[in-house]
Amino acid sequence: MFAMTTKLKTRLVLVIMTFVFAGTAYFYYQEQQNGLPDGTIKLNGRTEAEHYLASTKVAGKILKLQAREGDEVKAGQVLAVLDDVQVRARVTQAAAAYGAVQAQLKAAQKGLDVLKQQVPLQIETAESAVRYAKAVLNSAKETALQMTTDEKRYENLYKRGTIEKHQHENALLAKKLADDDVKIAYTALNQSEKALNEAKLGWQQIEAKQEDVNAVKAQSLQAQATLMEAMSVFDDMKIIAPTDGVITTKLVNEGEVVASGAGLFDIVNLNEVYLKGYVAEGKVGLVHLGQKADIRIDSMPNVAFPATVRYIASQTEFTPKEVQTQDERVKLVYAIKLYLDSNPEKRITPGLPADAYIQVK
Repeated sequence: MFAMTTKLKTRLVLVIMTFVFAGTAYFYYQEQQNGLPDGTIKLNGRTEAEHYLASTKVAGKILKLQAREGDEVKAGQVLAVLDDVQVRARVTQAAAAYGAVQAQLKAAQKGLDVLKQQVPLQIETAESAVRYAKAVLNSAKETALQMTTDEKRYENLYKRGTIEKHQHENALLAKKLADDDVKIAYTALNQSEKALNEAKLGWQQIEAKQEDVNAVKAQSLQAQATLMEAMSVFDDMKIIAPTDGVITTKLVNEGEVVASGAGLFDIVNLNEVYLKGYVAEGKVGLVHLGQKADIRIDSMPNVAFPATVRYIASQTEFTPKEVQTQDERVKLVYAIKLYLDSNPEKRITPGLPADAYIQVK
């Protein structure tokens, strides 16, 4: 009786374990068949990356290529050099012209500075001379007035016989000399005033010289602009990488002549890798910019790469043809882009099949 009960219990446990296993397998199968857990949206597609075209601004002949397909380059790195013989000659010519104008400007400015120092000093000296001449004239006038008074007094005394004739004559001579001093003082004053007026004309010379300096400055600026333009064209002879990345395509060879704006290298920035997927019209409202997600690459299924939603299309489109089933291709969807937060060791490159899982709750 006890043995029978044990066997029964053992069979019952086996039956229960069978049902549990079958149920677990069933639910796992349903999950695989019917989709993802609630709150998760799955997208699939291939990884892509931002492309940059290293182009030339000017037309010219490719003198040297300094990069090739597969090379990892840095922003600003020289990738190719155009033939710059003619441009180098223009730079030399422009530099010589600019140097000559600079020398002319330096000389003109020096002359102006000298005038600015001399003219005020000359005017000050002339004004001092005028003041001195006026003082001399006033003194001469006073002396002449005194001599005139003395002469009249001596004349009266001589007429009355009080003084000798020679005394009167001396008074007349003193008056004449005093009058001559007044005339000389007037002449000196006129000359000093004339010198002052001539000194003041120096301000006009300064203005004229300033105009000359301004004209040479304008020539200098024009020559400088010509030199800078030539140097800019010279710099454009070197084609540089617009960003960090890897060269995927080399579009030219050495010796070829390229037109202005021609592309020379196609560069992929592996720091801006993204997965482009499509969300059904009925679920796009669950997705928003800045939303976090995980991307799993088919070749690295056990590694989840964090990503962020940075682009959501504003208009619907039919699902692209690369989607496998015809039923899915006729649905209206929104394109979205999920950019990787980082690309360790640049392991993820464009064209890898991948899935994205967005947690919308």
